[in-house]
Amino acid sequence: MEVTNKYVAIKANIDGAPQESDFELKNGSFSLLVKPGSKDVIIKNLYVSIDPYQINRMKIASDSQTTSVFATMIDPGKVIDAYGVGIVIASGNPEFEKDDYVVGLLSWGEYCVYNGPYLNKLDPMGLPLSYYVGALGLSGLTAYAGFFEICKPKKGEKVFVSAASGSVGNLVGQYAKQFGCYVVGCAGSPKKVKLLKEKLGFDEVFNYKEEPDLNLALKRYFPDGIDIYFDNVGAEMLEAAILNMNLHGRIAVCGVISEYTDNGKRAIPDMLSVIYKRITIRGFLAGDHMGMFPEFFSTTIDHLNTGKMQVLEDVSFGLEGVPSAFVGLFRGDNVGKRIVQVSND
Repeated sequence: MEVTNKYVAIKANIDGAPQESDFELKNGSFSLLVKPGSKDVIIKNLYVSIDPYQINRMKIASDSQTTSVFATMIDPGKVIDAYGVGIVIASGNPEFEKDDYVVGLLSWGEYCVYNGPYLNKLDPMGLPLSYYVGALGLSGLTAYAGFFEICKPKKGEKVFVSAASGSVGNLVGQYAKQFGCYVVGCAGSPKKVKLLKEKLGFDEVFNYKEEPDLNLALKRYFPDGIDIYFDNVGAEMLEAAILNMNLHGRIAVCGVISEYTDNGKRAIPDMLSVIYKRITIRGFLAGDHMGMFPEFFSTTIDHLNTGKMQVLEDVSFGLEGVPSAFVGLFRGDNVGKRIVQVSND
């Protein structure tokens, strides 16, 4: 049986800020039957992740394309793979059966076929399926591994999180608070500032757009210096954080969204501060820490079930909304994890 599969593609490689006009909704014939002898899994996509790192895959060239199996180049006109949750339509793999929920590498499309290692059966355990795209998925693992493994916190330390209302930043702040740290975040609107303080329990939050001097802003919120900086932004924010770091400070570099779409914008850190304060700066990817997934998952499930952590999601419906959802990331439109619900199960 064949159906028409709608999917989102780029028209050409993108260098600079993405526009909705860079994308197109395409149609292709798609078989819902597994070929005899194949271990293919046919999946109906339900929820797909919208992540800023995808812009690096859409460029003509980027370091990400040659250093990570999850960030290879996207060819114009082709289906774009993305993390998500789906339901099995048919399977030639004995590990998956029809009507199983699955989570893993799916696509920005209505259907996909998968026969690789990055797919797992999913038991929702009474929680919304969307949680497994963000807070209980790779965004959550990024926050957990980055904070606990890269930053190696101690109770009472002072933590700064940039893009704190984003998919990763909001979770880092919550993990840090649960661990017993003093946490300050920055965000780009009064609404986000209020939400982070009142709903998620950050100690302080400031609107970086209202601060003419980020160095002075951080001195105000961290009069005794920063022990841990979780960087989602790069550029001037990273420069200011380094100037305010304490001895043996740790910086986890998760993303540099301010630099993704501006080739001329780069951080120029004060290397004397890095040297004499013995600051550790480390970039990392969630895929490097899959061994921590069971610990992360168990801890986070417990925090969610006991109400110690909250899930921030920005969910829209309909595959045709993927370009708008993606482009909005670079304007700071989202609050929490941006997800598109492709279809109902």
